[in-house]
Amino acid sequence: MKTQLGLPTLLIAMASLFFADDARADDPVTLNQKADGYRGIWYMNQPSGDEYVYKYSGGLGTYCAKHKPFAIHCEQVNKTFFCFGGATADDSRKLLHMVSYYDHETNTVPRPTILLDKQTDDAHDNPVISVDDKGHIWIFSTSHGQSRPSYIHRSKRPYDIAEFELVEATRAEEDGRTPINNFSYMQMWHSDNGFQGFFTRYNYPAARTICFMSSPDGRQWSSWQRLAAIGQGHYQVSGVGAAKAGSTFNYHPQGKGLNWRTNLYYLETADNGDTWRTAGGDELTLPLKEVHNQALIHDYEAEGLNVYLKDLRYDTNDHPVLLYITSKGYESGPKNDPRTWMLARWTGSEWKRSPITTSDNNYDAGELWLLAKDDWRVVGPTEPGPQPYNPGGEVAMWKSVDQGATWTKRRQMTQGSEMNHTYVRRALNAHPDFFAIWADGHGRKPSHSHLYFSNAAGDVFQLPRIMTSETARPTRVELK
Repeated sequence: MKTQLGLPTLLIAMASLFFADDARADDPVTLNQKADGYRGIWYMNQPSGDEYVYKYSGGLGTYCAKHKPFAIHCEQVNKTFFCFGGATADDSRKLLHMVSYYDHETNTVPRPTILLDKQTDDAHDNPVISVDDKGHIWIFSTSHGQSRPSYIHRSKRPYDIAEFELVEATRAEEDGRTPINNFSYMQMWHSDNGFQGFFTRYNYPAARTICFMSSPDGRQWSSWQRLAAIGQGHYQVSGVGAAKAGSTFNYHPQGKGLNWRTNLYYLETADNGDTWRTAGGDELTLPLKEVHNQALIHDYEAEGLNVYLKDLRYDTNDHPVLLYITSKGYESGPKNDPRTWMLARWTGSEWKRSPITTSDNNYDAGELWLLAKDDWRVVGPTEPGPQPYNPGGEVAMWKSVDQGATWTKRRQMTQGSEMNHTYVRRALNAHPDFFAIWADGHGRKPSHSHLYFSNAAGDVFQLPRIMTSETARPTRVELK
């Protein structure tokens, strides 16, 4: 079994052969090394014993949909900072947490910083990024359940990725403060209220209990609030609007196993977690414990459909807009078609649902961009890829001019790829030159993985896999 805490002496010695800088002796968790290029982790989950090989797999450096955000544009320095699950040149399955930025003035990227070796090959441990009001870069290193620790790091200098420090964070409890050293599926937002975090705690009491916490400074955190603990628990996707934060979630029916997830729920807070309400303003008593409750948007369980959450945004009226996929079951392959990309939006008086398109895997993942009232976009791997019915595919951009009622494919962004493109993620406060970021990888066997980003027009650029200088220009990917 891999060690849970720190880095063994052997690994530190090995790392020094690959990377320029030495790990700090007083903090074995933080590496602060420089990689020689952009390489993503390859990951698989649950062998399926059929032609698709796994339940899901591929280049998952920006996995999963319940981790947010991966990229943030900072206008003050005109850079888009991002993180990803990286790997070494020799081992695509060893998870390294990497941080970097795109410089919009020079159109270049530096060598990425290797923040830490997470001591796992599990992409569920991928990091997420945040930036505070002083410009410090924060990295929240998640865990998959309770078998490994989680970490919080902060850049020593504003808008600088050269050196990070480990943050000792605590949360309030009745008998004092408790160290925060484990969280899963972290989604971290920073606003005038400070940090607002949505996350999962295993066996708390449901197998996957969704929670919320907040902090003014990233060090002293509120007590953990349980949002819902129905059946065997939930997946959630969160977001922040102009004056609120919210979560959309599904649930795992009792006794069916965690591969089954269904129903669509939503709740929100406008007072930093003091009270929680439905989109219509009805106050909720938490945690929610009943399948049918005021937060339920649609009963997909009655239709025999699974629900896979992708994104949550807020429109110009601060109304929630949800993106998700429905399907007949969790296994890969055509028997569970159609996988329907769905939009649900709150109009101010009711929820309206509308289809966008279909694709061939439950774990095809994209996100929402609400650019104007008449310009809503979805970017994701909706087109069949070289490994059909495995996660990802070819990336396309979809557009709606009527606030999600109808959609048209505006542009296919990749074509003729050798491997599936996976997990397209939105940059917060996106600059038009760095709109989305994702990775690729083979859908059915271990492979190397490249990192990509696109601009608002849909042009795609590959980040350099190997760098021979301190900075490099990404390469434009031409359609074949």
